[in-house]
Amino acid sequence: MEGVDRRAARVVCLDGQGRVLLMHWRDRVSGETVWEPPGGGLEPGETPLDAARRELTEETGLSGSAVEDVWVEVRRDFRWLGVRYVTIEPFYLARFEESRPEVDPGELTPEESAAYLGHAWLESMPDGVEPPELAEVVAELTGRRRPARPLGR
Repeated sequence: MEGVDRRAARVVCLDGQGRVLLMHWRDRVSGETVWEPPGGGLEPGETPLDAARRELTEETGLSGSAVEDVWVEVRRDFRWLGVRYVTIEPFYLARFEESRPEVDPGELTPEESAAYLGHAWLESMPDGVEPPELAEVVAELTGRRRPARPLGR
């Protein structure tokens, strides 16, 4: 079965203690829950970096200017709302000096609001993290300052 190729970008946010910000969502079709970095689809004419900065602000209230032009391509194969997505997404890096900066998801779309279960600044990856190799993505992003090889399945 083929999947939909949706252009999107994500942001790996690290706080001053090295914790990763993950958003917690529930798929109303499958009932499954997932933890993933903030991010989402590109709007027409938008670059991946611009989308990453916009999505970070919309989903978390954190400043999009924190998103660095440091990224890793990640192969994604997942289901959401009954649709299979097979794509490659850039995952960007954002660093925050403070410990657990306050997150305010005040600009979620109605669909996102219905799926949103919360967020957490985590020291390790929880069950249900997407993509499953997110710990490797974080290591790639923090270990080098240039685009890296594609990761994922």
